Amino acid sequence: MMNVIEREANLRDFMLQKYFDASNNLPSWVITSCVTAVTLAVLISQYIPVVPKYIADLQIAGYQLNKFGYSLIAITFFYLTKSTLGFLFYQSIGDGKKWTIFYFTATKFYFILSFLLIILCVTHYYFPVDRSKIFLYYLFFFSFVFIFKVFFYLFHRNNILPEKWYYKFLYICTLQIAPLLLLWKLLFF
Repeated sequence: MMNVIEREANLRDFMLQKYFDASNNLPSWVITSCVTAVTLAVLISQYIPVVPKYIADLQIAGYQLNKFGYSLIAITFFYLTKSTLGFLFYQSIGDGKKWTIFYFTATKFYFILSFLLIILCVTHYYFPVDRSKIFLYYLFFFSFVFIFKVFFYLFHRNNILPEKWYYKFLYICTLQIAPLLLLWKLLFF
């Protein structure tokens, strides 16, 4: 992505890049989202208790979903729904131009998160770790990342959230907290 789409930019240039100087924002966002979804699915799939029976009974060409496939589909659906609702939110409040700045800024956040997820996947699968003990650390890590993301969005210099405080509150509750609780229920209950 850095060589082709970002025209041989290094990590520092990519992270410090301003929105108006950037090009190819949509392909960068799509690639970063795909990498984040796949690595998160790889990491979470080991902790899903079972694939629900109604999903496991579905067979396409004789194949059925395992835990990884189920978590990948759930996380992909989560991100697509969240992105669509975010787009509709910005359009409905009349701030449609901020949507492109929002996903430009979110791409940078998820780019760094994808690196952290890759490190966690390598650690999880190639080093001897007790999976029952490390799950609690994963919960703390993802809670910290979630809280950091909310503050990152609130206080970013691009002012990516709407100006009025009640829209900020609405965005955080309906497009950050509620979808995450839905994903948790979908994967673990």
